[in-house]
Amino acid sequence: FSCCSGPKDVVEIENAAKVVCAKRSPIPVDVTADQTYYWCTCGLSKKQPFCDGSHAGTKFVPQAWKASATETKYFCACKQTANAPFCDGKHSKMPADAEGKSY
Repeated sequence: FSCCSGPKDVVEIENAAKVVCAKRSPIPVDVTADQTYYWCTCGLSKKQPFCDGSHAGTKFVPQAWKASATETKYFCACKQTANAPFCDGKHSKMPADAEGKSY
């Protein structure tokens, strides 16, 4: 997997300085030891929780993370975590209609 490959859609963002809540729950991913993953930090990727290049034109860049073991990890999709790229439960404090909104 490499970040930012493939077709890129032009996305209009009301405030490109704010992150978009992609989902109000974590995304479980079976990761493979020694593989590098690129976590979406902007919330715009259509391949959540990973980057697809949708951040183009914003201040956001993906966060690289290398798996140390083959296991299931829970990646943050609300983009409010203090433990990036993993969920820390902050989504539970967000409004029920947070998905798709900027914060």
